[in-house]
Amino acid sequence: MKFGTFLYQTSPNSIAAVARKAEESGFESLWIPEHIILPVTYRSPYPYSLSGRMGAPPETPLHDPMLALAFVAGITTKIRLATGVFVIPIRNAFATAKAVASLDVLSGGRFIFGVGIGWLEEEFDAVGLSFKDRALRTREYIALMKELWSKESPEYHGKTISIEGFKFMPKPSQKPHPPIVFGGNTEPSLKRAAKLGDGWYGIADGIDEIAATIKRLREHERAAGRTAPLELTVSKLREQLNPGDVERFAAMGVSRIIVAPGATTRAHLASMEKFGAEVIARQ
Repeated sequence: MKFGTFLYQTSPNSIAAVARKAEESGFESLWIPEHIILPVTYRSPYPYSLSGRMGAPPETPLHDPMLALAFVAGITTKIRLATGVFVIPIRNAFATAKAVASLDVLSGGRFIFGVGIGWLEEEFDAVGLSFKDRALRTREYIALMKELWSKESPEYHGKTISIEGFKFMPKPSQKPHPPIVFGGNTEPSLKRAAKLGDGWYGIADGIDEIAATIKRLREHERAAGRTAPLELTVSKLREQLNPGDVERFAAMGVSRIIVAPGATTRAHLASMEKFGAEVIARQ
């Protein structure tokens, strides 16, 4: 089992402290959430809580994930760096492809591209992009980026974006590209992951619920005719992980667990050190 944790901190010192402690404690990866802009009020339902409200208040200082992970890449040597998750259709696909390739090269091939289509319609409205066709744009942007990352002379023609007659450099260090991990527990999200992803990332509110979700995901994999199963990542945001949970997740085919951070940087550092000694070191 691989273990990750979240990078919620905002100051350079706290980011550096958490990143170094995570690497020292044996964590495999750091995951950073993101939004470009947060509305003061919103009607869009957050899909990962019963209340329909996300945990982050509108004044939450979320860094640009690529810049924050590039900073972490420079002060670590082996821990993997992941977006959890990056909203594909709310940004320019060429700029995203460039940022991903650059980060993968500069980190020595340590990037994991966690992605999603977005749920916050007000955020799309604020930046002037369509919310309704975001699933189509996500499919086409991913296809375009794969072409840019892997082909000497990339060519792609879709309904929303096209490229021909250009060169794209640098190519990512990981071949053919960094792993693409689709987030989401809804049926369309599972189907999208099975068709387009290298991995899937889900929220584990309860053991039985996530087991049922994984079962549906495997059904979508079979329907998509996959020859290799998705790598499964789950996170426990609201509860601490216990040893029995690790065994049950492993039995479901989960390869990576993202454990909940502490409420403060000091608490996060202490919990990572404890978890590293009591759980990771005994794997």
